[in-house]
Amino acid sequence: MRRPILRNLILASALLALIRLATPTQAAAEARLALVIGQSAYRTVPELPNAANDAKGMAELLGNAGFTVTSAPNLAQNEMRQAISDFAGKVSASGADTVALVFYAGHGLQIDGENYLVPVDLDPKREADIPLQGVRLNDLLNTLGALPTRARIFMLDACRNNPFPALSGAGHGLAIVDTKAGAPGSFISYSTSPGAEAEDGSGADSPYTTAALSVAKQPNLPIEEVFKRIRIAVAQSTDGRQIPWESSSLTTDFKFFGDSSGQPPAPGANAMALASAPRSVEDWRKDLQGKDARAAYDLVIADDTVEAYQAYIELYAQASYTPRLRTVLERRRQMLAWDRAVAINTRASYEAYLANWGSSDLAATARRLLLRVQNRNYALPVVAAATPVAVAMAPTCPCSTPTPPATPINPTIAPVIKKRVDDTPPKRKVVDTPPKRRPPPDEVVYERAPPPGPPPEAIGVGIGIGLGMGMGMGGRGGGMGRGGDYGRGRY
Repeated sequence: MRRPILRNLILASALLALIRLATPTQAAAEARLALVIGQSAYRTVPELPNAANDAKGMAELLGNAGFTVTSAPNLAQNEMRQAISDFAGKVSASGADTVALVFYAGHGLQIDGENYLVPVDLDPKREADIPLQGVRLNDLLNTLGALPTRARIFMLDACRNNPFPALSGAGHGLAIVDTKAGAPGSFISYSTSPGAEAEDGSGADSPYTTAALSVAKQPNLPIEEVFKRIRIAVAQSTDGRQIPWESSSLTTDFKFFGDSSGQPPAPGANAMALASAPRSVEDWRKDLQGKDARAAYDLVIADDTVEAYQAYIELYAQASYTPRLRTVLERRRQMLAWDRAVAINTRASYEAYLANWGSSDLAATARRLLLRVQNRNYALPVVAAATPVAVAMAPTCPCSTPTPPATPINPTIAPVIKKRVDDTPPKRKVVDTPPKRRPPPDEVVYERAPPPGPPPEAIGVGIGIGLGMGMGMGGRGGGMGRGGDYGRGRY
């Protein structure tokens, strides 16, 4: 009787082990934490009703995908900072095998090349108020980037139009964020292209969130493929007016639904795999040659690169999609040039940007930053450095090199601030003079009385010359000395 019982126990144990292997449990998978922020109830500008709906929909989707979700709606500045800090604490306590995701729906702004999330209590009177009242996107990225995690995912439905009339100098949309420049393991998605504005949508959700809620639930799709499909869906629903954008430095695979093994993506699994190399315009010409215009359009939208757009425009000059893509391509080149100008942050970089994009919405900011840095680096070889910077920022191919500025500062771009000439007189050469001979102690010195003088007229002339020369030279020396000291102290 014992043998059948023992055999049944062994079979049951083996079957249970097989079931566990076939169905990974949540404990075996990576930990998943999400922070969902929906900013609708703005206090000084009209509400954004879709932002609250977007946040609710994403919280539900992420909960079904295995995330522990923290919802934080309608946050003021201090509340938003505290929510980010608390979320970072949870991620840190969860360990290195954690996927941290932040979804933000609401207003976003770029000021002086920096992106800011907008709290509901923000009430700016000028651009300079945004750093004081907003929350820097880089603070959020850096806070989570400093933690050991498997992956960090940021979804920003924050590129809506600027609602603050006082911020006339703010650029449209958000500036580019290059995840490869920071800690590896990050993925960031914008609801539209850098420098463009997203639509709030006519339905309950924005076009971006509507597409995300539909595409992300599809099983076994790598995250790169998910957002390529989101981009195509949004471009279709907005007739090309809105094209989402992303940047990735992920080092492991991730799927919203399905097994994320944590292993590096297989080469060739999708066009955005880490092992794939950038494709040239010539490569895209070969791939698109002979394809239907609509099929080729979907391919280049999915890739979302300058090279893909350039190849399409050259091959399909008469297609109905070409004018829209030409606008997208022009804006993308402009934003890449702006990103480079801000990263270099020199007079040469801003002058090169203004030479090509002097009438853009970011030109006023470029001039302001130029004035800020031109005194700092006036001694640099600007003319020599301007040429490669200008070539890199050219709106077309580098074949046409812009002419370097004739003067260190282009007077049409910013007022010339002349370098101060030091008016301190040169130091006089010191000549050693022999000391006066002192008489011996026992020597008697007689002071000879002046001889009978000449007429009074001669005496007057002699005294006048002596006093005039002595007083004049002394006064000149003292005046120049004080002037030099004042100049150095003031400047």
